[in-house]
Amino acid sequence: MTKEEEKRTLRRTMEKMEARLSPNYRARSDRAIARHLLAMPEYQAAEAVCCFAPTGREIDTRPILEDALKAEKRLFLFQSVSSGGLTLRRVADPSQLAPAEQEGAETACPPELMDEIDFAILPCLTCNYAGQRLGRGKAGYDRFLHLYRGGTVLLCREALIRQEIPVEPHDMPVPWVLTERGLYEDGVPAPLG
Repeated sequence: MTKEEEKRTLRRTMEKMEARLSPNYRARSDRAIARHLLAMPEYQAAEAVCCFAPTGREIDTRPILEDALKAEKRLFLFQSVSSGGLTLRRVADPSQLAPAEQEGAETACPPELMDEIDFAILPCLTCNYAGQRLGRGKAGYDRFLHLYRGGTVLLCREALIRQEIPVEPHDMPVPWVLTERGLYEDGVPAPLG
């Protein structure tokens, strides 16, 4: 089986597992993950934050997004483009926090905006504690990670963590993984503050 086939198989398995998570567990884990993230010194020190707006069953990042706006950080949201890539959208008001898809040929986050970001918060379908991630299969976040050099944290529910993640050479690990249990740095539990 090729790595791509392994990824497709794991993606189907994880989507089924994700669908079976209870609403109560999802809400509890969302609150704990947001609380842990807001306590991270790297987040607190960041002047510009990039995050995802939650869709479907993703972790609810609204408390993080609202905190960033309240703290007057420059806030950018990852935004899907019709070609399957990502771009960044600056958000200055809570009414702009909903995810949006942009039409057009743009396939990458503009480098000039990426240079402004101090701290990026990424989603995944599953990952391991070492920061190897499996997303939804569009590779937009991998392209972002190939260009971005700032602090990055990956959000994942503990119930969806896996030890083995199939990776290919283009897959970029993320140094910090944050679950409802806490923070892991390069696979090792790390203090939050």
